Amino acid sequence: MRRRQFIGLFAGAAAWSMCESVSAHAQQPAGKVARIGILSPASSVAAATLAAFRQGMRDLGYVEGRTIELDFRLSKGDPNALAVLAAELVGIPVDVIVTDTSTAAVVAAAATRTIPIVTATMGGDPVALGLVQSYARPGGNLTGMRFHTDLSEKRLQLLKQAFPGVDRVALLINPKIAIAPAERRSAELAAERLRLRLLPLEAATPAELRGMTPAALAQAEGLLVLPDGMFWNNRKTIIELAVAARVPAIYPEREYADDGGLMGYGPNAPEHFRRAASYVDRILRGAKPADLPINASTRFDFVINLRAARALGFNLTADFISAADEVIE
Repeated sequence: MRRRQFIGLFAGAAAWSMCESVSAHAQQPAGKVARIGILSPASSVAAATLAAFRQGMRDLGYVEGRTIELDFRLSKGDPNALAVLAAELVGIPVDVIVTDTSTAAVVAAAATRTIPIVTATMGGDPVALGLVQSYARPGGNLTGMRFHTDLSEKRLQLLKQAFPGVDRVALLINPKIAIAPAERRSAELAAERLRLRLLPLEAATPAELRGMTPAALAQAEGLLVLPDGMFWNNRKTIIELAVAARVPAIYPEREYADDGGLMGYGPNAPEHFRRAASYVDRILRGAKPADLPINASTRFDFVINLRAARALGFNLTADFISAADEVIE
């Protein structure tokens, strides 16, 4: 069963789509080959998000090796490596830096005030983080796409709907990322409203994730995974942990469900990267990041992996399943 749902359209989204269409048919900028730096916690250039960005650039008429060069700097899940990688991109120098996650955006902004920065999957509030003056007019060298991150209550509601007996929920969070305090507080407030007890579970590196055993979830009746690029790139490790502990889990993106996780709800990360290509295109044609509005998620995916539910012996009601945008059978 497959169906798509588009919700939460932001004011100005239609105008932005028109700009994308016009840009896609405009003449490519003449002159030197543009160099685009990509700063990401991904482990491979084959990641779905990065593939979506490359496709987005191709759709706009760019050809790698002829009209653009892509310089990938991937931290492979280590947030401490991002500062060195950002400095490398600034030193090249690249013409535009595309960042993946809030932490990468903060690091890139600290590394340069002159090279344009396009955020593809930024969580949290860039105004509160001091990166921009406002969404409508960022005012500096950073613009792009941001996630709606305050979705913990929706995810916990879905978990509770699917499993009414759940009272204690483990909260997997990366304490080292820029938005960790806000995300944690949001989850705590949501749990209070839903009368759930959260059991914090922290991991800041892939090694810490791999070191977790099912015993870490022994007291939990459910698992809520908060958004994080390192988690996204190590999602199979997290899924395996939840499966081994036989704990129902809800994840922040659909890719978790695609890879065998029970449920995913959140913004579509590859779609954000595809749209980030349009920002890069406009900047290469002379637009200033300071004048390009920051846009938020317009597409949310709720995906249920029914095959995973059956393997774990979880029974989901027909009404609950029918609410999903997509069911993996």
